[in-house]
Amino acid sequence: MQHVRTLIVGAGVSGLATAAALGTDADYLVLDADAEIGGYCKTVRRDGFVWDYSGHFFHFKRPEIEAWLRERMPGQRLRTVNKRSFIAYAGRQIDFPFQKNIHQLPQEEFIDCLHDLYFARATREARGEGAATPGVEQPLEQPLEESFEAMLYARFGKSIAEKFLVPYNEKLYATKLSRLDQDAMGRFFPHADLTDIVRNMRAPDNASYNATFTYPEGGAIEYVKAIASAVRPDRIALSEALVSVDLEQKLARTSLREVRFDRLVSSVPFDRFAALCGLTHEPGVFTSNKVLVFNFGFDRKGQRDVHWLYFPSRETSFYRVGFYDNIFDTDRLSLYVELGFPTDAVVDVAAERARVLRDLAREGVIDGHQLVAEHTVVMDPAYVHITQRSIAEHRRLTGVLGARDVHSIGRYGGWTYCSIEDNIVEARALAALLGA
Repeated sequence: MQHVRTLIVGAGVSGLATAAALGTDADYLVLDADAEIGGYCKTVRRDGFVWDYSGHFFHFKRPEIEAWLRERMPGQRLRTVNKRSFIAYAGRQIDFPFQKNIHQLPQEEFIDCLHDLYFARATREARGEGAATPGVEQPLEQPLEESFEAMLYARFGKSIAEKFLVPYNEKLYATKLSRLDQDAMGRFFPHADLTDIVRNMRAPDNASYNATFTYPEGGAIEYVKAIASAVRPDRIALSEALVSVDLEQKLARTSLREVRFDRLVSSVPFDRFAALCGLTHEPGVFTSNKVLVFNFGFDRKGQRDVHWLYFPSRETSFYRVGFYDNIFDTDRLSLYVELGFPTDAVVDVAAERARVLRDLAREGVIDGHQLVAEHTVVMDPAYVHITQRSIAEHRRLTGVLGARDVHSIGRYGGWTYCSIEDNIVEARALAALLGA
């Protein structure tokens, strides 16, 4: 029976970054049920088109991490892109984010949004929740807005919430926003107060955490390969699924063997990993959506100078479209299209494909274009539902696991909303802790 110091389950960004940070001389083994590394950061090449499983665009806050990755990508050209994002709304395109660009709406709708925003702020100030510094949103020590939906109404008012923020995010998460925690999107939600919004009417500033992103010409998998270059190939076991974990014996059973470990690091979706470890939790505490992704390649160019289009209308099947051709600066329209579903939904891919193509034409994204290449993938889970219950139960169960030197990390292992760079940072911090 094999014994390893550190067993790592998952050969995506989090797992590979953990192995890389431990160092090539460390005693580790990386397992993955798939036949390829990358997790959801895989890249598909078809008929001259380059697509990911979904849009994985990298936004680096830490120059040292980006530099480390670039050093391991010799010959790979990286494109640096200033993001251009719009919202398809009532036959026009509004700059993203919606709440900072309500002045671009028809006059009556603009007045509705501004009116409701102003009195929402007045209500919050009357409750002692207003901003002490103009233009700076103050954190609430004991927030009254306990759900994501309530937070949206309280901060932005009825009109902004109902015209974009609620319908769009309900399409994305495939659930009622009243179920989600008010901080379900963390730092990734584009907050703005009344001062920001009014200032934006004269001096547009739609910058967000990902205002500039980089993308390799070979697709997102090139970043994964860069991380994997610091991992010993003979320590990566693919097509080998984790079947169960005996926490007391520190014994992992896989589809091929049994492995004893001193400590274990997993990026498997937390609810599934907890079950593999024999841990129980209240039913329904860990929920998520799944996302159906269509990658489409067409015969000629479409709209230029746009990287994302957001679609809040419930009549339109998809919530977002990304334009690879405008990132690569190519002469054929190349899209990814995302649709959100409850995790227990039965998805009729053929029917959704037909509906998506009709909706793309109705929304003006395609106009007489001929589809020449395509690829489809279902990501399940895609976005986890962060609730007060999931936060508390995750904390309780990770305490049980941590007492046995078992660690669950990443977007799905951590049951959180984070960036790919965050995954690398977390993996490095854990590796440093394990090394110490």
